[in-house]
Amino acid sequence: MRSGTEELRLTTVRDGQRDFDFLFGTWRVRHRRLKDPAAGDEWYEFETAATVRPLWNGKGNIDEFIGETPSGPFEGGTLRLYDADTRLWSLYWSTPKRGLVTVPNIGAFRDDGIGDFYSHEVYDGKPILCRYRWRQRFGDGCRWEQAFSFDYGGGWILNWTMDFTDADHATHASTSSGAEGKSADRFS
Repeated sequence: MRSGTEELRLTTVRDGQRDFDFLFGTWRVRHRRLKDPAAGDEWYEFETAATVRPLWNGKGNIDEFIGETPSGPFEGGTLRLYDADTRLWSLYWSTPKRGLVTVPNIGAFRDDGIGDFYSHEVYDGKPILCRYRWRQRFGDGCRWEQAFSFDYGGGWILNWTMDFTDADHATHASTSSGAEGKSADRFS
């Protein structure tokens, strides 16, 4: 049996090193999030500012989110690293409260500008699959989505979206070319 990374490697043939270039710059981000992804019935919303910059000439990038949720301050960040051998990205989420999450979501973009990145997690004591989905073009910006699968990918529960609105168009134009008691605390 192949690991998830081996299966992704077999289907990922294009060089995706520049796939996150669309994200560089400053953004206003509208978050919509489920309070409990297992229950799936109560959403809350908040806004953050985000800044994204490249690392190592595009072989990685880092972002930072700062804002207010209904329950208080929100700070978070993502470190994204590209592996030229596998042609896959590894996405590491972090918060000041939890530090760096060492289980990355791994994946790649397709030619249509949609990227899927997966990890195995534990939520409320149950094994799940976690999927991050990036849409390079969404409305006037781009979109990130997080979904959980409690049945190994048979069905997905969308539980967090971030809609990015361009806060400094000039930067993008110049660079785009070249929940308490839960064990999945990484998500807070």
